[in-house]
Amino acid sequence: MDIVFIKQLQVISTIGVYGWEKGVQQKLYFDLEMAHDNKPAAANDDIKLALNYFSVSERVSQFAQQNQFELIETMAERVAALIMEEFAVPWIKLTLHKPGALPKAQSLGVQIERGAK
Repeated sequence: MDIVFIKQLQVISTIGVYGWEKGVQQKLYFDLEMAHDNKPAAANDDIKLALNYFSVSERVSQFAQQNQFELIETMAERVAALIMEEFAVPWIKLTLHKPGALPKAQSLGVQIERGAK
């Protein structure tokens, strides 16, 4: 199986446990690796047969902007499920970064894998 990836997709969302976080929007970054058979798209040079990077990134951005969660773990699970369902992705590895959340760290985050390659 082939891997289609999007690195450091920046989205804006309201996310966090603390009261001050519930009233502000913060930057999050997604790294997405998705299983997809690229052979049909490549053989026909046809975007309709490809996993459309733009459509995936737009949908993730839209979802993050329209939903509010306390935990990045919840955001990661929901985005992974959304991509698998809406884009027929059988396997996904998703890393979600929350920069600036810890004073002495560049970023914190979670990484999950769902489905089968």
